[in-house]
Amino acid sequence: MTTTNARVDEAGRGKIKEIVCDILEIEPADMTDTSLFKDDHGADSMGAIEILSALESTFDVTIEQSELTRMVNLDNVVAVVNEAPAN
Repeated sequence: MTTTNARVDEAGRGKIKEIVCDILEIEPADMTDTSLFKDDHGADSMGAIEILSALESTFDVTIEQSELTRMVNLDNVVAVVNEAPAN
């Protein structure tokens, strides 16, 4: 059995941004592709886990908790989702 990886298009990128902004309770206009969730937006570890869980549900992928250290901004989150194996 082979697994395929998710591919995030522009609509998917927008959905990721929406998820992150909802969880961090910030306006989408306040988030750039490279703004740091923790330093710029006050994210904590619980928020990061919520984001991971929401991404897994939305994109039907499995993301290892070890990837949380990479998920520091929107660009990196998109990369993690793209690399995650599809369920």
